[in-house]
Amino acid sequence: MQDGGNLVVMSGLLIGVAYGAIGLLSGFCLLSGLRGWWGEGDGRLIRTYALALGVAIAATQLLAAGNFVDLGKSIYLQPSFSAPLMFVGGLLFGYGMVLSNGCGSRALVLLGRGNLRSLVVVLVLGIAAQMTLKGLIAPARIAVLQASQSAPQTISLPALFSTLGLGATFARTIAASVVAGALIIFAFAHAPFQRAWGQVGAGIGVGLLIAAGWFATGYLGADDFNPVAVTSLTFIAPIADAVQYAMLSTGLTLNFGITMVAGVFAGSLVTALATRRFRLESFTSPRQMVRSIAGAALMGAGGAMAYGCSIGQGLTGLSTLALPSFVAVAGILLGTAAGLRGVLRVQPLVPAPDATQAR
Repeated sequence: MQDGGNLVVMSGLLIGVAYGAIGLLSGFCLLSGLRGWWGEGDGRLIRTYALALGVAIAATQLLAAGNFVDLGKSIYLQPSFSAPLMFVGGLLFGYGMVLSNGCGSRALVLLGRGNLRSLVVVLVLGIAAQMTLKGLIAPARIAVLQASQSAPQTISLPALFSTLGLGATFARTIAASVVAGALIIFAFAHAPFQRAWGQVGAGIGVGLLIAAGWFATGYLGADDFNPVAVTSLTFIAPIADAVQYAMLSTGLTLNFGITMVAGVFAGSLVTALATRRFRLESFTSPRQMVRSIAGAALMGAGGAMAYGCSIGQGLTGLSTLALPSFVAVAGILLGTAAGLRGVLRVQPLVPAPDATQAR
């Protein structure tokens, strides 16, 4: 591997370690944020997520404006996409996230803390994603993609603003300022969040990690003779690749995503041990296990269809201001809402009585 490739791989590991530590200490999670906001009236975690997104957009667009990264080379800004496929994939992912009680990134963080339920989620998610990307489900996904994809003239919010007669640089500045500014204002308009310094730091930290990923793959990894995928934090394809690499490392090459996944687990594990939060946990009932498996399968398949997850599209994709990412995130939010509310609501599991109570 060339020097640039080594830098990217090492950067993925370090960024993953940082994310794992922040995720464990802060509880950073879109599902937890939405559940607390909608169900308990506690908006701190969702504002942490909003702050992370605002910082990610501002920092990523600054990198793009300074020519440190060509976002057009990422999967989020390709000239054609299937809005129906991405929206349905988002729906499946969002509902699966509720079923399994967390997304892929959260499962990796909890696995580092000793949660064995998360091991099942990570493995099933990786297998389902690989089946959808390259395996048994791939032909059906590709057929739907080819039948429903379109090539709109505007693929991003700055490009949409440019159609109004604005220059490219000014359109990017306006789009990034409006969206990032609204998110940051929303975050700090909540007095309890303003006092939650740990959550504020987590939001800023995760947002900067998104930008760091773009810098690592788009600038440090820029090599015409040995190009690497321009990307940042995302967990569906990387978890699938990590599972495959663990089984068949011979002939495969380490990349940013694989080492990032390993880094998240390592960062969470070290932090859990250092703060005495490590504790082995498992399933409380067969029903809980079935739910976790079903949710992980939906997340893996849905995330592959949507080209990302609550982090991969919700933060990394939206940081590019790509219109397809807004479509995918709308599906994720609607799927999550269906799982938390309404007729499709996932009911809380009732703890099974122990043996003495049963007698």
